[in-house]
Amino acid sequence: TPISETAIIGVAIGAAITGMRPVAEIMYSSFLGVCMDQIYNQAAKLPYISGGQICIPIVIRTVNLSGFSAAAQHEERNEVWFMHTPGIKVVLPSTPYDAKGLLLASIWDDNPVIFFEHGALYPVKGPVPEKEYMIELGKADVKREGEDVTVVSYSWFVQKALKAADMLEKEGISVEVVDLRTLTPLDKKTIIESVKKTGRVVVFEEDVKTAGVGAEISATIVEEAFDYLDAPIKRVAALDTPTPFSPPLLEYVIPAEDDLIRAVKEVVGYTF
Repeated sequence: TPISETAIIGVAIGAAITGMRPVAEIMYSSFLGVCMDQIYNQAAKLPYISGGQICIPIVIRTVNLSGFSAAAQHEERNEVWFMHTPGIKVVLPSTPYDAKGLLLASIWDDNPVIFFEHGALYPVKGPVPEKEYMIELGKADVKREGEDVTVVSYSWFVQKALKAADMLEKEGISVEVVDLRTLTPLDKKTIIESVKKTGRVVVFEEDVKTAGVGAEISATIVEEAFDYLDAPIKRVAALDTPTPFSPPLLEYVIPAEDDLIRAVKEVVGYTF
C-alpha cells in the first residue's frame, strides 16, 4: 500500500490523546511538509486550546540528509520550521550515546517531539550503555573544551566541527565545540557561558542561512552577552537554495570543514 504521512501522524496523535506514547516515523524530513496540518495545527496546538486537558506525547522520528545526491525533494534540513512552532520540541543528536538518551527522554516527555536523525550519522559507532538512561531535553553539551573561539553546532555538523577543531589545534587555535542537542528548548545558558569564556563565536549549521538557527543564536548572544564579544559573530551555513543533485553543486552549497576553518581564523584574527 502507498505510504500516507498524514495517516501516520494522524493515527499517532489519536493514540497519544487516548493515553499512549506513540513513536511515528516519517522516512525523510522533506516529507514532513505533507503532514504539516497534523503537526502544526493539531499536535502543537491541542494541549493549548484544550486548556491542558489534552496531552500529545508523540515522537516523530525522521531523517535529515545532505551530501547524498538525493536531490531537492528528498535531501533537506528543515528543523528550523519546527523551531518556529510553539508547542513542538526539536531534538537532533550527534552521537550514538546521545541518540539513545535523547530518544528515551523524548518518549517520556509529555509534549510532541520531532526527533531528527541524520543519514550521515548512521555508520558512526560509539559507546552506548545497555541500561536505560535519559538525557535532559534542552541541555547542550560541550563536546570539546577550548579557549580561543566557540563553535556552536548540532547533529552531523558537530562531527565536522570536531574534525575542524583538531586541524585548528595544530595551528595553535583552541576551539570549544558546543553541541546544542536540542533546538527547542534551546540551552541559552551553556551558549552564553562559552561566549563569556572565549569572546568569539562561529555558528556552524547545515540548514540555509537566512532566518536559520544561527540567526537565532546570534540574536541571543547579542542580547545577552554583547559586551563579552571580541569579534563579530560568524555564521557558516548552506546557501539559500534547494539542495542540488549534482555532486559538484552539492559540494558548493553545503559547507564543509574548510569553510568552518576559514571562519574561525577570521574571528580569531579580528581586531577592532
